[in-house]
Amino acid sequence: MRILVLLITALVLTSCEPAIDAQADGRPDVAYLKAPGTENMDLPFTAAVRLNNTLYLSGALGIPPGTRQLIEGGIQAETRQTLENISRTLENSGSSIDNVVKCTVFLADMSEWAAMNEVYTTFFKNKPARSAIAASGLALDARVEIECIAWVEPGAA
Repeated sequence: MRILVLLITALVLTSCEPAIDAQADGRPDVAYLKAPGTENMDLPFTAAVRLNNTLYLSGALGIPPGTRQLIEGGIQAETRQTLENISRTLENSGSSIDNVVKCTVFLADMSEWAAMNEVYTTFFKNKPARSAIAASGLALDARVEIECIAWVEPGAA
């Protein structure tokens, strides 16, 4: 009787496992994606990696597409540009800002958290899980860097 209960339990648990997208050979479906405007830039990282139906975005800065210079205007202008860049990368990768489930915000100065947050909150109708930490220095002397995790509709780019 105990063996029968264990067998039934194993069958029920196995049938509840979520399906994992995979290639024909069983390996996960992985794509390394560039951000719009960076296709011809020799950057030492990938803007986004799609693993099955999950997108992992590298930290983004407030740099207008195709440039290597921060936008002027301080923390709020950088936050807006950063989130616009993230939104473009998501859309280019088959997702959207509405599909973001987690963000990590890195701030050069935690005293700018409220000013960053004023802009940040305008981008998300569904508030993703978030962490915010102060960093002793960010690339290009940025005031803010944001990385995200989002989901992608099955069959999207």
